[in-house]
Amino acid sequence: MIFRNRQDAGQRLAARLMNYAGRSDVLVLALPRGGVPVAFEVAQQLKAPLDVFLVRKLGVPGHEELAMGAIASGGTRVINEDVVRYLQIPGEVIDAVAAEEQRELERREREYRDGKPAPQVKDRVVILIDDGLATGSTMRAAAAALRKQNPSRIVVAVPVAPAETCEEFRKEVDEVVCAATPEPFQGVGLWYDNFSQTSDEEVRQLLNRANPERRRAA
Repeated sequence: MIFRNRQDAGQRLAARLMNYAGRSDVLVLALPRGGVPVAFEVAQQLKAPLDVFLVRKLGVPGHEELAMGAIASGGTRVINEDVVRYLQIPGEVIDAVAAEEQRELERREREYRDGKPAPQVKDRVVILIDDGLATGSTMRAAAAALRKQNPSRIVVAVPVAPAETCEEFRKEVDEVVCAATPEPFQGVGLWYDNFSQTSDEEVRQLLNRANPERRRAA
């Protein structure tokens, strides 16, 4: 194992991002749910605000762990053309899965934000964080959706990912920080001693801890 848990991963990832510490234009955005404990540690170290950016993987029916694409807040959809073409997945199947995941995305928006609007990202440095990358479909959807909002810089930062996935992202965002790129990779969870599921309640608690004004309102 490389990391004890997501908190340990976040602390070690933060060490790679200290050139962004103390800057007023930096915003840390986590991909829920597993990315939130990682991003919380980064935001604390950088003294930057923390929020979530909602993305849902589109899993292949019957093999949901395999991503055929992803959707993100704002209506962005990214399709993994290689998977779709190889498995000959019809468009109506993709649409049906996307509609179901859109409902879950909207539920999480309500659950995590308590009706508050998403933060403004225009002209800001956005550090997008998850607990790891495999194919990168969900992160790719997040980056594409954020790009439409005109941030000054998009940084993708993760504790662990395959080297080739990190390399692919260098063409799509301004900076990629992968703390570890073990080979063979096989899966994100293999590199954590504790990779237990993050709950909605834990996400809310971490967001409240990171944002005192939100905590007072709650």
